[in-house]
Amino acid sequence: MDVLHFPEDVRPPWLVHPVLALGNFDGLHRGHLKIVERVRRGAAERGGTAMAMTFDPHPPRVVRPDKAPPLLMTKAQKIEALQQAGVSAVAVVRFTHEMSQWDPETFVRTVLVEWLRVSEVWVGANFLFGHERSGTFSLLRTLGLRYGFRADKIDPVRYKDFVVSSTRIRRLVGEGRMDEAGALLGHVYYLDGIVVEGKKRGRDMGFPTANLRTSNELIPPYGVYATTVTIDGVVHAAVTSIGMNPTFGDLQEAAIETYVLDYSADLYGRTVRLGFVQRLREERRFEDVDGLRAQIEADVRQAVRLFSGLSV
Repeated sequence: MDVLHFPEDVRPPWLVHPVLALGNFDGLHRGHLKIVERVRRGAAERGGTAMAMTFDPHPPRVVRPDKAPPLLMTKAQKIEALQQAGVSAVAVVRFTHEMSQWDPETFVRTVLVEWLRVSEVWVGANFLFGHERSGTFSLLRTLGLRYGFRADKIDPVRYKDFVVSSTRIRRLVGEGRMDEAGALLGHVYYLDGIVVEGKKRGRDMGFPTANLRTSNELIPPYGVYATTVTIDGVVHAAVTSIGMNPTFGDLQEAAIETYVLDYSADLYGRTVRLGFVQRLREERRFEDVDGLRAQIEADVRQAVRLFSGLSV
């Protein structure tokens, strides 16, 4: 898959009749995937290129940094997810303070028309763009008629009683409701990171853990979780603790410690993906190591029961 950057890259010659999914796509949830699905179909009908366009940094980081939410995905994760969803190219627009002052037509003319020469643009029902978010879908459609491209939208996607949105998913992750977040995402919420050395207390208790250092911004709240760990493309069942390890009380920052079930190879320095299936309990302080060990054994048994009903 090709990745283009605005304003650095010129329009490549292979880009034919681009059909574009336009949005932030944080989390690439069920609603986003509906847009991508429609873009792929449109590209097939036109003999064109199925594309997605996103922004880096996330526009609220520039416009209102004090209120910008933590993101569900890193830029690399988003590009990977879009590729897996089936787009042929991703355009990453470098969002600056100057661009935040552009009126909607300037954005459309400069980026969509002069740079990409789009044939179709698809957005979510609530997509807004341009200075002070003044550009609505109705305006995008009007500009499309003026500049010669089709603009259309996908209605909100609902899961059970909820409209699927990145905002709702962030709230669910922030509350530790990982199974509900995963249902809206269409996949488990995950962190990518490198395994680093810890204090080796888990190993001493018979439960060696991999300590994860991650660039992901939104970390689930302190507690113990049933998780998956993807190592070299293979998914393993695991139990993960996030927190300050209050039984020992000597951490300066929260640790993400994962015990991979039925796995013994050395993971130091390896890059892994940690997926959150369900929260098992809150973080607790124990009177002694024996109490902590007994609770870890109970956590593992609970996770094993959970995974026995899943295809992990």
